[in-house]
Amino acid sequence: MRWCSASILLAGIVGLYTRLLHVNPTTVALTLLLYILLLASSWGLRYAVAGSFAAALCFNFFFLPPLGAFTIADTQNWIALLAFLATALIGSNLANQIKTEAAAANSRRHELELLYDFGQRLLSTESTGDMLKEIPQNIVAAFRTRAAAMYLLDGDRIFLSDPKEVLVDSHQLRNAVYAATAYKTVSAQTALLSLAIGVRPIGSIAVEGNLPSQETLEAMSGLIAIALESANNVEKLARADAEHESERMRSALLDSVTHELLTPLTAVRDSVARLLGDTELTPQERTGFLTVIDDQTSQLSHLVSQATEMARLDAREFHLELARHAVSECIDAALAQSPVGGRLVEIRLADKLPDVTVDITMITRVLVHLIENATTYSPANEPIFITAEVEGNMVAVSVADRGFGIDPAEQTMIFDKFYRGQSQRYRVQGTGLGLAISKAILEAHGGSIRVTSQLNSGSVFTITLPIAPPA
Repeated sequence: MRWCSASILLAGIVGLYTRLLHVNPTTVALTLLLYILLLASSWGLRYAVAGSFAAALCFNFFFLPPLGAFTIADTQNWIALLAFLATALIGSNLANQIKTEAAAANSRRHELELLYDFGQRLLSTESTGDMLKEIPQNIVAAFRTRAAAMYLLDGDRIFLSDPKEVLVDSHQLRNAVYAATAYKTVSAQTALLSLAIGVRPIGSIAVEGNLPSQETLEAMSGLIAIALESANNVEKLARADAEHESERMRSALLDSVTHELLTPLTAVRDSVARLLGDTELTPQERTGFLTVIDDQTSQLSHLVSQATEMARLDAREFHLELARHAVSECIDAALAQSPVGGRLVEIRLADKLPDVTVDITMITRVLVHLIENATTYSPANEPIFITAEVEGNMVAVSVADRGFGIDPAEQTMIFDKFYRGQSQRYRVQGTGLGLAISKAILEAHGGSIRVTSQLNSGSVFTITLPIAPPA
């Protein structure tokens, strides 16, 4: 069909210039050159070469004297004909090269887009386990292939894009890991590639149907190897961080439990020893030792009670009695239970503050703990400030003091179980569970707790509570 079209077009040019338009040979030559370049750029080199020779013959027969014969009378016409033929061949070759390179550039651009799409799919996977399962599926989706398989040395595992599709034998996948070449074609539509990090082999890939170029497949295998190595490194780092955090928590727990249990137990043991060993104690002294025993056992009971409650909160073994309450109602209930003594408490609530949906008993306990902390860790002559305002779809309630403040390095740790500030843990009694319990209660409500503090300037603890829906 193309040969017929090329012949008809050439015959049309010759007919136009011999029957309708009488032009000089130069115009004819330029027109025929344009015809040849058009063939080269549209259909390729072989059509252009054939067209060059056909156009040269037509140019000689119809336009160079003597007309109507293939002989040439003038030497200059020989030079013109040879120049025309050489120009046609060179021009058609150049036009074909441009076409070929443009097609190759478009192909490379398209494959780069496919690689980018594949890379995005790899990055969108959160866990290593999901990534391993989805890599063959992502290859099929990104490169529009029929099927893919991946083999990993670690665990001797094989992952398939479709369990029904068997691309190559499992032995071929395993052997490809240690193949001499990183790329091997099993058939016209199936390729095997090794996966390696540097010189360390980690697995292999099989791809079938609509194969991209070898370079693209090798770049794909490199992306997969890097993604797997990065995911493994991230998991190792996460495990190391978890182990470090676990060690820190164990140290904090041991420190807190040792101090909070050993101190009252020591006091109880010493008091009991005095009561049992000293028969000459006065009634007032006996009462004093019994009072110490009572106080310290109460402290132990409080520690056990808080630890039990923390375990119950962690296990979500509790039920919230959610209801609509005014923020002022929660604050008033907390102040009624807080031993602030004669300390000044300033309350500043925003105008038209919406109600919140909370378990008022639980939230009151949180506010009581924050108020007690503000009272404990600030001078007796300094006031406590309680404020509330709308913050997005939550109400933020803050309890501020002008106390000792919290070191910036400890502000992210004070909400951990059993953690107590370095500067206060031996000056003020406590279990290190109050803020952890408060955090668990607020998270169960869908709220949060945070702190802003500066040493020797005070602290501001802010909790957020969900706004109640319109009545």
